[in-house]
Amino acid sequence: MLTIKKVATLVSNYQEVNSHESIDGCGRNCLGNCCLPGSNLPLYTFSKGNGGVKVKPFKSNEQPQIGFLHNLLLGQWEDRLSRALFRYDVSNCETKIIPGHFGFIAQLNEGRHLKKRPTELRVDQVIQPFDGNKFNFTKIGQEEVLFRFEESNDGNSHFFPSAPAPQNLSSMTVVAINVSPIEYGHVLLIPHVHSCLRQMIDQESFWLAVQMANEAADPFFRVGYNSLGAFATINHLHFQAYYLALSFPVETAPTRKIMTVKGLEDRGVIVSRLLDYPVRGIVFEGGRTLQDLSDSVASSCIYLQNNNIPFNVLIADCGKRIFLFPQWYAEKQAFGKVRQELLDTQVNPAAWELGGHIVLKRRKDFEEASETYVCGLLAEVSLSEERFQEVLAFVLEAHHLSACKQHSAETIKHLTPDCSVIC
Repeated sequence: MLTIKKVATLVSNYQEVNSHESIDGCGRNCLGNCCLPGSNLPLYTFSKGNGGVKVKPFKSNEQPQIGFLHNLLLGQWEDRLSRALFRYDVSNCETKIIPGHFGFIAQLNEGRHLKKRPTELRVDQVIQPFDGNKFNFTKIGQEEVLFRFEESNDGNSHFFPSAPAPQNLSSMTVVAINVSPIEYGHVLLIPHVHSCLRQMIDQESFWLAVQMANEAADPFFRVGYNSLGAFATINHLHFQAYYLALSFPVETAPTRKIMTVKGLEDRGVIVSRLLDYPVRGIVFEGGRTLQDLSDSVASSCIYLQNNNIPFNVLIADCGKRIFLFPQWYAEKQAFGKVRQELLDTQVNPAAWELGGHIVLKRRKDFEEASETYVCGLLAEVSLSEERFQEVLAFVLEAHHLSACKQHSAETIKHLTPDCSVIC
């Protein structure tokens, strides 16, 4: 078994040393079955593909409209900050732009390093069984939850300051604080928290993440995902997101369109690869609808995880531009193939780092951070060109075959002369 020790993990204020202890009857106002039934939580319902319009409040005739990101999400996040629910104040962390061609962003976050305990993560399997005895998000406190996040029934967005928990708890999706934040407004999107889903993307959960970016309606709010084997540290399905009023270097990197692919072309999705950037990655944008774009990326992620290829995702531009990074840093680290000077910095390169926001844990590394260091780190993360081409070919072929199957089903009784060309 391949394992990595000393990998930072997301932990709740309620995580206990004995992770096997039952939470039944805990009396700590958690999200578990012992405390949640009968509770009330704020509820935000989004309009499918509404482009981030302002929402109607609970009493629209008495209160002003609420903007999802700046008034609601960040406002609730600051409320939890004032209540000392975080392990440290991330707003005190120093940030700088590293001089050079790319403009990498470096942050010194000593608190994240000092406040976390070592954990052990298997890195040779992207898909692993859920273990309810280990820490999972049903064990967090209800005060860590900012609001539930669900699609509305009437096509409009609404905010309800207090709403009873649904009878079917498995349907409940929540947005909660990350108690060890990387940046301002750092939150977790936890789809169907009581279903206890493994850290695996599916079409529905990825759509929720894209919708969250879309609702924010601000390009400085990004959503990220890390698979197991690519520095996800909790095997309970979750996405991360935060607000940073700077352009990520990857967002300004040049791209080159990849040849048209049946299936993606039908959806109007444009697929490109990054150029002149230290990590090889795939860029998805366009689409006839936001759902088409979301489904295309989700299908690619599903292919990667089913073929045991670790990856990271960065959702940018309000959900309209999505970066997919297959990576092998943890694999190389487990086999002792990463340079010691990189290991000494204890940076775990996940979605944020691959986008160009580097979180450093030691002041020495922060003060000495250079573009050469970051490029060297990201180069270790990146697949080789040969392996990247193989993965890319398989991903595109998966979309092509899916389109052919759909086409065959639709035309089985009415084959056209050029069917062989289409498929």
